[in-house]
Amino acid sequence: QVDNVESGGGSVQAGESLTLSCAGLGSTSHKCIGWFRQTPGKEREVLGALYLHSSSPPYYADSVKDRFNISQEKDKDTVYLHMNSLKPEDTGRYYCAAQVFCIDWERAGDYPSWGQGTQVTVYS
Repeated sequence: QVDNVESGGGSVQAGESLTLSCAGLGSTSHKCIGWFRQTPGKEREVLGALYLHSSSPPYYADSVKDRFNISQEKDKDTVYLHMNSLKPEDTGRYYCAAQVFCIDWERAGDYPSWGQGTQVTVYS
């Protein structure tokens, strides 16, 4: 676990938007950055992933592809998770993680590096 990686969490009303940032987790060897969330009583859920410094489009989980999108800041190791039309069920702790390749981007166990997470709470 790496501290001070994710930021931007908070409490919002349902229907609002929130953007999370993931900074400093990637490296020259670990360029696949994934976003995950952990909700009470459930396993860690993948949201999507992308390659740092690449023009390749991000990967998205079907459950969020219509509301969430992932982007990166050019020339920086910062990845964003833009969340729109938030719902109470989106409440949870959000993590970014890094691995070498995005071949199995959906598998949390393939990511050796993780941030500490940031809490998102959506009120109805």
